[in-house]
Amino acid sequence: MGYADLDCRKFVDETFSKAPVPGGGGVAALVGALGTALGGMVCNLTAGKKKYAEYEEDIQRIMKEAEALKASMMDMIDRDAENFLPLSKAYGLPASTEEEKRNKEEIMEAALKTAIQVPVEIVKTSYQAIRLHEELADKGSRLAVSDVGCGVLCLKAAMMGGWLNVVINLKSMKDQEYVAQVREELLPMLEEGQRLCDEIYEKVLHILTK
Repeated sequence: MGYADLDCRKFVDETFSKAPVPGGGGVAALVGALGTALGGMVCNLTAGKKKYAEYEEDIQRIMKEAEALKASMMDMIDRDAENFLPLSKAYGLPASTEEEKRNKEEIMEAALKTAIQVPVEIVKTSYQAIRLHEELADKGSRLAVSDVGCGVLCLKAAMMGGWLNVVINLKSMKDQEYVAQVREELLPMLEEGQRLCDEIYEKVLHILTK
């Protein structure tokens, strides 16, 4: 049984323990899945309602996309834990001789690139889900608009948490071309994602308080 199959209390207790996984990456994936699930709930509460009939096609599309993103993020919980194992082993390799140092450096570099894969996906997938919430803020049932706000806050945390797990691995890499490529791909997405999250939150707050 994987971490994604644990009940809520067990998952939290495992995270609390001294075990290295689940850690920030797995938690970010779970929080992202929860944020996306809130978007799915809003879709389910909106679908079929006469008041929102003009958005029915969009709501059905958003629901389908949200379901796929949620499933993907749930899978990332265990994939992140699995990808961390080679790195945790690499840290323990001997480095007494020059040959051992070179060997450890090569293994570490490969392990870092493996460990970074899921956090990169978390950033991208969270961003995609944020864009769905952007639509739901306008097209979803007003009775569930607070859930759009809660969902997008979860997704902002997931996206930024994923990014932190990217950065901690990038800083140890020797391949600066690879580092630059990752940063170039993700930084504009992060900037826009944060902006969208803040705008969606403010829109939801305005709806709730006007």
